[in-house]
Amino acid sequence: MTQGRDGLWVLGYGSLIYKPPPHYTQRIPALIYGFTRRFWQSSIDHRGVPSSPGRVVTLIPYEDVMSDAKYLGDVKQYYQYHDGQFKRDDLTTLGVVYYIPPEYATEVREYLDVREQNGYTLHTVSVHLYPSDSQRVELSESLSHLERDETTGCQVLQTSVYIGTTDPATNEAFVGPECVEDTAKVISTAVGPSGSNYLYLKMLHDSLAAMYRDGEFGGDNSHGRDTYLDVLMDKVNELMK
Repeated sequence: MTQGRDGLWVLGYGSLIYKPPPHYTQRIPALIYGFTRRFWQSSIDHRGVPSSPGRVVTLIPYEDVMSDAKYLGDVKQYYQYHDGQFKRDDLTTLGVVYYIPPEYATEVREYLDVREQNGYTLHTVSVHLYPSDSQRVELSESLSHLERDETTGCQVLQTSVYIGTTDPATNEAFVGPECVEDTAKVISTAVGPSGSNYLYLKMLHDSLAAMYRDGEFGGDNSHGRDTYLDVLMDKVNELMK
């Protein structure tokens, strides 16, 4: 989360998409470049228990993908790339940012610190914003200080986000790289204090699909699509028939 001129901006790429933080007044689709979403984070406090951990999402950065052949091999199955080279901007993840008024900033920070435990730490990322026409008018003044990317034409917001890193020294809950079939087996059976692991996956998948279906993401039905998530959803559904 990032304290802006008039309040707090919170970035979500997992459960925050369908279960937003309290007190938000704006929700803007955002594209994250240089990261890919994976269900490679163990969950023993929300969608699993210590004896049977579930799986929740984290973001894998381009630098980690390129430094490990297993990561790169997995990622190349789900992304298109050109000229035989896999570039940083080939990795894209669709998420949302929420605006929190300043009077609720401290409360939301404390809420998220509790919610995003079990291996997650705060990191700063850049996101490309895709506001609706009405939001462009309503937020024109508060977003006026943001620079526009020359390639995408989007305003770029520097914000913080909770990520479960690939470093075992700071994140014992990281389990990847895990093949999608193994992840599907875990998700199909795991249950935790927050409910079934399957429901977590389904709500995330359905929420992202709705953003494209409703034209919420600039009317582009391909940019930022999460093919990995589609494949995982299909495999879990097959197991649960």
